[in-house]
Amino acid sequence: MSVEFLSDEWFAKVKEIRDAAGDVSAPAALADLVINITVSGDGGEKALSLVGGMLEEGHRDEAPTTLILPADLAKRIFIEGDQSAGMQGFMSGQIRIEGDMSKLMALQSAQPTDDQKQLMKQIQDITA
Repeated sequence: MSVEFLSDEWFAKVKEIRDAAGDVSAPAALADLVINITVSGDGGEKALSLVGGMLEEGHRDEAPTTLILPADLAKRIFIEGDQSAGMQGFMSGQIRIEGDMSKLMALQSAQPTDDQKQLMKQIQDITA
């Protein structure tokens, strides 16, 4: 069963999957990284954060950087793992960055761990 990306039901399912996975190791470059993400779409804006390489609902006070982007682009980057979409979105002005831009460099160079790949596959499978 697929659920709509960024819906309340989607966040609940992602939390279930993450809780069932237990401790998921992240690459060293992502371990302490916290980035806020504001996603705009038909349903207004959604606040989420990337914490230790994992998406979470809501913004974090300690995040030094905020990405602002449309929902379709967020899905391509964070769910489908399309890194080229991120660069294209930035170059075309679809992605705005507030705060410490240098924190985003860790995202470009970090390779997901096997644990993260398995978790992301499960999240992809439930995402509409």
